[in-house]
Formats: sequence, C-alpha cells, structure tokens
Amino acid sequence: MCGIVGIVDAGGVSFPLYYALYALQHRGQESAGISTFEGTTLYTYKAQGLVAEVFNSHTLEGLHGNAGIGHVRYPVSGSTVPENVQPFNFRYRGLDLSIAHNGNLVNAAEIREEYERRGQIFCTATDAEVIGNIIAEALRTSKSMEDAVRLCMRRLRGSYAIVALLNNTVYAFRDPLGITPLCVGKLDHGYIIASESVAIDALGGMFIRDVRPGELIHIDENGFSSVQIATANRTAHCIFEYIYFARADSVIDGTLVYDVRRRIGQGLHDAAPVRGDMVCPVPDSGTAYAAGYAEQSGIPFLEGLMKNRYMGRTFIMPTQQQREWAIRIKLNTIRGNLKGKRVILVDDSIVRGTTSRRIVKMIREAGASEIHLRVGSPPIISPCYLGVDMPTRAELIASGKSIEMVRESIGATSLAYIPLKDLVEAIGCDERNLCTGCLTGCYPVDISEERCHHSVVDYMAGTHHQAGLSTFRTEKQRT
Repeated sequence: MCGIVGIVDAGGVSFPLYYALYALQHRGQESAGISTFEGTTLYTYKAQGLVAEVFNSHTLEGLHGNAGIGHVRYPVSGSTVPENVQPFNFRYRGLDLSIAHNGNLVNAAEIREEYERRGQIFCTATDAEVIGNIIAEALRTSKSMEDAVRLCMRRLRGSYAIVALLNNTVYAFRDPLGITPLCVGKLDHGYIIASESVAIDALGGMFIRDVRPGELIHIDENGFSSVQIATANRTAHCIFEYIYFARADSVIDGTLVYDVRRRIGQGLHDAAPVRGDMVCPVPDSGTAYAAGYAEQSGIPFLEGLMKNRYMGRTFIMPTQQQREWAIRIKLNTIRGNLKGKRVILVDDSIVRGTTSRRIVKMIREAGASEIHLRVGSPPIISPCYLGVDMPTRAELIASGKSIEMVRESIGATSLAYIPLKDLVEAIGCDERNLCTGCLTGCYPVDISEERCHHSVVDYMAGTHHQAGLSTFRTEKQRT
C-alpha cells in the first residue's frame, strides 16, 4: 500500500517530490523519504512521520538535483523502526543506487537467507533491501539496468512496484501480474512515475498511461522510454485498490476509482434494498458508495457523521489500540440528522470490525431508530500476503462467521455486502484479472500459509494455482 514517486525535471525535483508524496499520503503514514542526485552526489533525507512533519523548506532545499525518488511507508514487512524508512541507498563501483518499493514479496526471507549464507549483511527487515541487493549484484557484472530488472523479475514472487534512482536516471518497474499500481505522467519540464495519478494531478502534469505489468520505464533528461521485460497471460490487479486503498479521484489501470465506487453503491441497492429515511456515508471512503446507493434508491443522501479532517486513516495505523483511540476522535455524529431516522449506513469494507462497531454504537446513541449497514466489498475472509496488513484470520471479523454473526457483533439492524460478481462488474474487469485473495482465499501466486510471507510455489516453473495463474516468461526466455 506504500506510495512511491520518481521525477526527472529540469527545474529541480525536491519540491515536486514533496508535493507528490503529499498527494500519496493516504497510502502510508508511518514514514517518508526522498533521494535526489546531482553531479556525483546522492542526497537523501528520510524520517518517521507524515510528509509535512518530515520535510520543511530547509531540508528540501538541501536535496539538490533534477532527478529523484520518494516514498511514504505503510508497514507490512519489517517493524516500524527508523532503519526501515525508505528510500534505501547502495553504492558500488562508482554507481549510486537509491530504491523505493511498494508491495510485499512472499519469498523475501528465502532470498535474504541465500544472501546471508554468502556473507551479505542486511541492515533492515524490509523487502526493499532484498530487491536492492539483487539489482546491485546484477550491476556488478553488467551496468545494464534492463538486465538487473530482468533478474529481479525472475527471482521475485509477490507484488511490487519499484522506483529506482541510478545516478541521474529514474527507473521504474511493476510486477508481471500488475498487482500493485503504477502510472507515468508528463510535467512541464520532465516526467513523473507515481503509485496513483493524483500525484501527477498535484503537479499540474498530464497523465499518460499506466505502467504495464512487467514493464521497465526509463526516465532521464532526454525523456522517457520503456521495454517489456516480462509477460504473464493474465493480470491480478489488487481489488482492494478499488475498494479502499486508492483515492477516489485516481485513475487505476484505466478506470476512475470514483466511478467504480459509485457503481458499487448502485449495485448494493439492487442486491440488498431496504427502506430508510437517509443514506449516510462513513466518511471519507464510503462517500462515493453512498452517493451511488442514494442515486439508485431515490433515498436522500444526508451526512450523519462528521470527520475530523486532521485525522489520517485508522485502518493503516500499526496497532489495534491506536486504531481504537483514533476512531474516538476521528468521527462525530450529527445528531439532528440522525435522531429518529432509519439510517442506511454505507461503508467501503469491514476488516477487523473495530470501526464499524464503534460507528454503529455512536449512531444508535445519537437516536437513530434503525441502522442498516451496507458494505461495498464482500466479506473479507482471508489474510493478504501481497501488501495489506491483514496477517491472520483471527483479525478478520468475517472469517469463519456468518453474516448474521457479524451483524450481531457489530450491532446493526441489518447487514449486507456487495456480491463479488457485482463488485467485479462495477470494476469492469474480468475476475480472472483481479487479485481477490482476501475475499476468496484464492491468490494469484501459491501461498504456503504455514510459512505466510516466506513461501510460495515457483510460478515460473509451471505450477498453477486454483485461481488460474499461468507462468510468465521473460523476454530473454521467449527469444
């Protein structure tokens, strides 16, 4: 879920990187970092905290150069300690490499163990350092980044979008299944690569297109070029990007997220209509869903909850206790809109149930006569091993429970989820080209749950998962 960005711009990149990261803050609140390059020097500044807390005009002015990358972190692998803050820097034979990663590898521990047996010392607990070592090793024998990325794609298993700064050139690549989003845009005096198109919008740039799964993008002072390194016979775009992760104004793999969420809301009404006096969103992630539900039902859209705009996302806070504290100050009820009303409460998803339970209680205490909870995703029943902090089934309220049991636990009058087929239809993509692991337990790569993040069947070897993954082939193998 982390946010990454890479920029080459003749007017300098430190401030543009800052504003781009600000636009991607919703993807990670734990830390932020920027690396830039000028002449023969790689500059890096990074720390724990929000973008606006980490950087100021003085630190940004010290990040010289016309090429750079940035990162905001959502911790999935690796603890929340300063050593794990990205970007990470490597230096070998006159080459300066800085790398930032979004995603989660399922075979990172196996690669790390292999390197440690050969004497490599690791300073962090993150996947990004593993990827950086693979690239650095490849660059020892060949100064071709294309060869290094080709090696990476043969070895890495899981989800990844990478931006890398090699001296004054920015490279970016995306896993062959396209699990993790990445796009490219044009600026007045250069180009930008980012996790979401909103970062391009923040700089007044022009969205060009999504980075293709398995594609390597090269950006320098002469412009941008690309080469297809690996291909798969399907994609596996993360379905949770459409449900929750991405900002509603982002374009993800050619689709405006707001339109998807509005269609999901319409489908929610068609699948589970109920009489009510108002359609109330859980702000902000439930707003587009509620707009679609209200539009389809003819029931008035009316806010019953007001969000504290200075609060971040409670879902991505690192501990359960922090999430519970945050919910208490994040939302407040608008009692005059709720008292005596039959409320149709619309939210994007229910993961742990912490937020939903608290919100239902608040609305009931505000005087609502009925609370009908409608959810824009199917029940989340399985952990995600590819980039979301849902590591165990015990944390997932819907895992092993009926909808009625979830309803009782949350305290709603009624509860209904969008059916998976309606969700997929709203996205406008074949289900086979989406990763639905958290909703179905079927993953686009084979997962050994006993070893969690540390084991996966080698899908290049031709072993297929029940969800229908076929092996991908590198360009070198095809020729």
